[in-house]
Amino acid sequence: MCQLLGMNANTATDLVFSFTGFARRAEEHKDGFGIAFFEGAGVRLFVDAQSASTSPVAQMVRSYPIRSSHIVAHIRKATQGAVLLENTHPFVRELWGRYWVFAHNGNLVDFHPRLHAAFRPVGSTDSERAFCWLMQELAKAHASVPSVAELTTTLAELAPIAARHGTFNFMLSNGQALWAHCSTHLHYVERQHPFGRAKLQDEDMSIDFATVTTPDDRVAIVVTEPLTQDEPWTAMKPGELKVFVDGKAVR
Repeated sequence: MCQLLGMNANTATDLVFSFTGFARRAEEHKDGFGIAFFEGAGVRLFVDAQSASTSPVAQMVRSYPIRSSHIVAHIRKATQGAVLLENTHPFVRELWGRYWVFAHNGNLVDFHPRLHAAFRPVGSTDSERAFCWLMQELAKAHASVPSVAELTTTLAELAPIAARHGTFNFMLSNGQALWAHCSTHLHYVERQHPFGRAKLQDEDMSIDFATVTTPDDRVAIVVTEPLTQDEPWTAMKPGELKVFVDGKAVR
């Protein structure tokens, strides 16, 4: 299955440590990777149809500490759609004058909703089709920019409709919040003061977060499977939708 990684923080943070471990999983998921960083109103997007374990783009991301409060990354194992750049996650669309970033893990069978001209897929994946449908339905449900709480309520109504067609693990961000929906596997951890050490599961690498943070920092990491050995990861339940704002889950 594909692998998802998202970060939400209350201050601009780099993802080098987590992405290093995450990219190791591309050895079994070789059909492309992508990562999106929100910077103010803009989005810095890097995608490659090559595996993250060999891609020069992935190497650049691992060595270039881009700082952001909202990051979404994806490692692809193709189920629908050829291994092409246009089928590589994350996908980006504009709605209400904001960029939205989406990545999906799963397989939606016979999911072909009617889409109007404003939101149409460029590639041939079920994932991009589902993203376009979500954007279309959000636009239909709200006449203007809604609050995070209102968006969460609408997404909680929409996600089960697509999930009837198969596995619908996804991450969605608009640079204000990170939404994560679980069908099968998603885990999250919230890092805050007092920060400790962490060691990656997939790489012989560790970090003492206390040396690179301040007492006011909060960071939430959401991923398909836990990235570190010694942190209190929480498994999300099937059908659960969570929203993260300023580095913590909104209860």
